Amino acid sequence: MSSTRSCKTARGRKASAETWIAGIDIGGTFTDLTLWQEGAGRIYSEKVLTTPSDPSEGTLRGFRSLLDKACVSAENVKAVVHATTVATNAVIERKGPRIGLITTSGFRDVLELGTGLRYDIYDLYIAYPEPLVPRARRFEVGGRIDPKGNEVAPLAVQDIEQAVNQFKGMDVRSVAICLLHSYANPRHEQEAARVIERICPGLSLSLSSRVASEAREYERTVTTAVDAYVKPLVENYLDRLSRELRKKGFRGGLFIMLSHGGIARAEDAAKVFPVRMIESGPAAGVLAAGALGRLARRTNLLSFDMGGTTAKLCLIRDGEPAMAHEFEVARVHRFKRGSGYPLRVPAIELIEIGAGGGSTARVDRLGLLKVGPESAGAEPGPACYGRGGEHPTVTDANLLLGYLDPVYFLGGDMPLDADAARRAITKHCAAPLGVSAEQAAAGIYSVVCENMADAARVHIAEQGEDPRRFVLMAFGGAGPLHACALARKLRIREVICPTGAGVISSLGQLTAPPAFDLVRTIYGSLDSLDWSALRSLRDEMAGEAGKYLKFAGVQPKQMVFSCAADMRCKGQGYDIRVPLPVGVLGPARVPLIRRNFWNEYKRLYGRSVAEVELEIVNLRLTARGPRPALRLDWQNQDRRQPGGKAGLVGKRRMFVQEAGGFRQASVYSRYHLEAGAKHQGPALVEERESTVVIGGRSWFETDSQGNLLIHLES
Repeated sequence: MSSTRSCKTARGRKASAETWIAGIDIGGTFTDLTLWQEGAGRIYSEKVLTTPSDPSEGTLRGFRSLLDKACVSAENVKAVVHATTVATNAVIERKGPRIGLITTSGFRDVLELGTGLRYDIYDLYIAYPEPLVPRARRFEVGGRIDPKGNEVAPLAVQDIEQAVNQFKGMDVRSVAICLLHSYANPRHEQEAARVIERICPGLSLSLSSRVASEAREYERTVTTAVDAYVKPLVENYLDRLSRELRKKGFRGGLFIMLSHGGIARAEDAAKVFPVRMIESGPAAGVLAAGALGRLARRTNLLSFDMGGTTAKLCLIRDGEPAMAHEFEVARVHRFKRGSGYPLRVPAIELIEIGAGGGSTARVDRLGLLKVGPESAGAEPGPACYGRGGEHPTVTDANLLLGYLDPVYFLGGDMPLDADAARRAITKHCAAPLGVSAEQAAAGIYSVVCENMADAARVHIAEQGEDPRRFVLMAFGGAGPLHACALARKLRIREVICPTGAGVISSLGQLTAPPAFDLVRTIYGSLDSLDWSALRSLRDEMAGEAGKYLKFAGVQPKQMVFSCAADMRCKGQGYDIRVPLPVGVLGPARVPLIRRNFWNEYKRLYGRSVAEVELEIVNLRLTARGPRPALRLDWQNQDRRQPGGKAGLVGKRRMFVQEAGGFRQASVYSRYHLEAGAKHQGPALVEERESTVVIGGRSWFETDSQGNLLIHLES
């Protein structure tokens, strides 16, 4: 995009005295960017194709284009907040460096033994991901700490030295140190690290007592190994990105979105906890949904983010997303829980399925139409992109169904080839099924919506909720295209599509507070817990978390701390997270803590048995800075002629699901809709980065915040 056109868009305004914040989200198909002015709230957006071979290339291209569009100098950008898939892709694609593992004698094979559970009891050929550290690079060392933190046997320093000498001949670049019960006493791990740094100072180290300081040996070892695996790559990527941004004149701070929805300085994210960068992109979208929901006075939401590769769904209750303390990455069966690496790091609890605009469609050997989880991604992309893709995708189907304008895709910057889409669908789907291309396209649309609805039902049921109590917040490039159909399947009656829905994940990074989560194991019965030890541990954790917030520029008086405990019934192997009351923690708080546990237990499982003894397993502490005050004044403009009466652009033939066939639908420009004016479906509402499909038996309006509110009738 030329700077001349951009400055015209910005009406010639120069930003010498203004400060801006940029959000960048790298997805599997597109990289989304937003630029937000503090105070005034003016916001610009950009969307460019992701460059899988080097994600920073697309990022920097989009950043330059975004600055040109807003007529803003890079020197006036105070901060860049970034969500990246570098860590995730490294683990999935096994493109990380050679790493080694140092563990306690007798625990060399923990990575292969796992938990002993089968994620599919009927699969005779069940497979698990290969350990990131092969057995030849796993070394045992003498020494032992017991579960209470007492030293049973001193660390065998000579074993550490021998292991390091072996690593030198194996071209190992990073080492995971995971010694037994180090969560109770990290002294042996710290001593091992000092020995390694003395012998081989250039080696990257990950200590389990820093990465995942909690019980469960297999999960802790896996998490530490993944951290060691991604650490060199993340450090190199962020260092390169920072240098390139500096070359463009950027002088502000570079921050990274973490999986739990907070942000941290890039140097802290890279050196201290790179494993927490995994799943940062989906977290940003959920944060945006929560922030926009609060502005729209809807606090119970089902966040629905559908991009080019996947769809992500998350429940938001009372304005806050559900949180988890474990999630999986690099699954052998992508959507089967238990088939991947379990990471013990805090994360927003969401479900991700292989249903995106680039998800490919095919007819299987039984003659059934299947969609996903494979994706065409950014290269070559859907057939209609004209970049060499030959297989039909969801985007190709949406084009044939009339939902997308081939001339106006990405505001006209990326025209679509409808003939290529028709050829691909005809060859791979319509001809094998003996139907027309349009009928096959309608089938693809229906199948992908049903796949997402099935996943949503399971996710919502696991949270103990009823979807009818929630409003669907739809965003992502493909989300608004499928939102109404998904809502009907879930019996949800209201859908919200925010302005700039196609780039909302990058906006979410601008709403994220600086935040840091810590966990420590402290085991005991609720009725006989050592409360002074718990309070000391809490204060120690608060000091450590506060240090990272201070590095991110948060003043002590702005820091907010909250605590929770992982609790369970005595004899159970799984725990649930229970918030702890504010103030002094001691025996007097036991009745309240017990009540909180049983309330959460009943919400999840439908019943409670209050006479059972309770145990505390872990203490969790969250430290957060202030949320940015969100005010949005979107500056994106429609490049076509302004819409006619009430934003009406024209008419287009589109497939209406409720009618089972094609009908004439009104087409509206999102940029010219009048707030409060009501319109009937079927209709299409277009903006540069996305299109909203509104079926029959529905009406819509725009609220004062610019959100499109869609009301579905029975």
